[in-house]
Amino acid sequence: MISLALSITIGLVSMALVLNIVRLFIGPDAPDRILALDTLYINALALIVLLGMALGTRLYLEAALLIAVMGFIGTVALAKYVKRGSVIE
Repeated sequence: MISLALSITIGLVSMALVLNIVRLFIGPDAPDRILALDTLYINALALIVLLGMALGTRLYLEAALLIAVMGFIGTVALAKYVKRGSVIE
């Protein structure tokens, strides 16, 4: 039963990932694209964690933690760039 739920969830998160990529490319302005990129890395994180659960290994969870840190830093840097025009003051 859990394998069926994991398969369905992996499919739905993959579909959300594709929709985020579409939004990233057709976003009307920069804040929408930053938000799409932020949601994209969160969905990628969810997909990696679900694959780790499905395969029964902890290696994917460690990779998800690294991606979470990098995604947060990237989102903050992009938001700072859009607001001020530069990342480093």
